[in-house]
Amino acid sequence: MGFLLHHGVTVFGEWISIAELAGQIFALAVVFLAERRTLWTWPVQVGATVLLFAVYVSAHLGGLASRQVAILLISLYGWWAWSRRTDPVYGVAVRKGRLHERLVMGGAFVVGTVAMALVLKALNASWAPWPDAAIFIGTLVAFAAQGAGLVEFWLVWLVVDAIGVPLQISSGLYFSASIYLVFAALVIHGWWSWSRSARERSGRLQRHAGHPHPGQAGTLTSP
Repeated sequence: MGFLLHHGVTVFGEWISIAELAGQIFALAVVFLAERRTLWTWPVQVGATVLLFAVYVSAHLGGLASRQVAILLISLYGWWAWSRRTDPVYGVAVRKGRLHERLVMGGAFVVGTVAMALVLKALNASWAPWPDAAIFIGTLVAFAAQGAGLVEFWLVWLVVDAIGVPLQISSGLYFSASIYLVFAALVIHGWWSWSRSARERSGRLQRHAGHPHPGQAGTLTSP
């Protein structure tokens, strides 16, 4: 890994380590694959996680580095969950979150950010504990919601991107900052794509429920 961190290329006048370049390219690929709801999303994410962990450790960004470990664990969960949430027409089944699920996501983000920031400050693990913590917790919330197939995970990623761009610039990771901007565009398109798929699948299920198989007539019960 030392070779990947200390050797690199110059892009737009900025030197970029091979580890950062490859990690961010893998991360972009993850967004592309997630939009298409393919299981390849998760093994590619594992590769990005390993590379970016090394990059953030070298930049002394404790929160960003620590989140890669958590992302690895969530990626394993997501891989398992997606393999069991398939639809013969639409691929991985996705849906909009219920009100209580959205409240849990918002609460976890706020409470988790405060707690993580205090930990980073106490350990002196980051020079920017609050945005670092917000990105850390937001990433966990987004990946957990993604694994559950909730459309709202894209919106959480938008928040993470909005916080991540200035933090990356302040850390001198200009290439990563530009990648965050590309992420934002892909995330908006991904949110639109998943929302459309969720509506189509919901309509299909409603039509199916309204027209049961002849052999099932008379078996429907009230909710």
